[in-house]
Amino acid sequence: MAADPPRSTGHLLLTNVLVRGREGLVDIRVEQGRIAEVGPDLQADPRTPTIDGEARPVLPGLVEPHLHLDKAMLDAREPGDGTLAGAVATTARLKAGFTHDDVVARAEDVLRRAITHGTTLVRTPVDVDPTIGLTGIDAMLDVKQRWAETVTLQVVAFPQEGIAARPGTDELLVEALRRGVDVVGACSYAEDDVEGCRDHLRRVFDLAERFDVPVDVHADFDVAASTDPRHALAGEIAAMTAARGWGGRTTIGHVTTLAGYDNATEHADRAARRRLIDDLATAGVGLVVLPPTDLYLQGTAAPVAELLEGGVATALSSNNVRNAFTPFGTADMLDVCLLAAHTQPFGTRAGLDRLLDRATAGAAAMLGVPGHDLAPGSRADLVVLDARPRNGLQPDHHTALLDRAPRHTVISGGRVVAQTRTTTTLHAP
Repeated sequence: MAADPPRSTGHLLLTNVLVRGREGLVDIRVEQGRIAEVGPDLQADPRTPTIDGEARPVLPGLVEPHLHLDKAMLDAREPGDGTLAGAVATTARLKAGFTHDDVVARAEDVLRRAITHGTTLVRTPVDVDPTIGLTGIDAMLDVKQRWAETVTLQVVAFPQEGIAARPGTDELLVEALRRGVDVVGACSYAEDDVEGCRDHLRRVFDLAERFDVPVDVHADFDVAASTDPRHALAGEIAAMTAARGWGGRTTIGHVTTLAGYDNATEHADRAARRRLIDDLATAGVGLVVLPPTDLYLQGTAAPVAELLEGGVATALSSNNVRNAFTPFGTADMLDVCLLAAHTQPFGTRAGLDRLLDRATAGAAAMLGVPGHDLAPGSRADLVVLDARPRNGLQPDHHTALLDRAPRHTVISGGRVVAQTRTTTTLHAP
């Protein structure tokens, strides 16, 4: 392999790589941080740094569309009890001790892991309430600026504990938007009754219109409380999205109760599930499925395959990393894809391709970043997977995913931001 390119260049020639949908090995030429050309035997200025991919597969940069950086890496401080209510209560207690430097340190710990694993685009919900104030928001805006050349970070002002339920939160949301957060969040089940939850949602859409920002909602999470109308608001969110003209700018996370509809037995349940999926697709609401947290706390997750078949823009994400909501995790989106594959009918090569799309271009489009792919004109966010030949066969993206291949080289905006080299010696008979 050629010498590692200078990190600051934005110009690069990546040679001899496998791109999904193309036959044989190709080169990728990068100019000013964007893909200029894809094809075999490309030429570049002799001064352009070159990396020989040595027949490795390459993907667009991975995407985390729902990663709670402000609450990550809290597992050593106080464990949760494995319930949603317990996770919320535990985190509420810990937030009282958060400081700017503490939030920055834990967020950067997870960002380093995510970037090493190939993530170049992250949306992060950040708690806003009278306990934490804007400490988390200010910390995350600092992190966004510090890491701007390495990862694209979208910051969400997120009222985890409600708006009316926590007086003073409304004013904090407004101030967070004034300070420059990218998205206004909602927690549709956080108020004391269902009408309060509807008011919560209406207020968030009002703020989105006032500041011209997207909406990102935690919704319909608790399967055990699925008879509570506060956990059956996804359809109303779709209606609000359509009424406000916010299609393509509204995202909801979890909707775990969707899996509570039994689509195999009761006709009424099948019809309700189908109607909700149709409503979400028609309104242009994106849905982020969060397998690590949802499987841990609820034992189920929203049906990715059925959502995709119904035309709902769908993505995957880690949600939480090592806290009371999810006491494990590595911020590796390929691990999240494999976890989803274990719970859904994605065991074919076509199925694995669909999951990879949910962690790359599909997820980026949901965050308002179109063209996050390996085509000319796209931002040069690339992940070279260190897949090895096996049994005389050339590795591809599918074997790289199944083998959890290390990320040989991670490129963000045409700059090399991470490299991983591994050596294994097996003393076989």
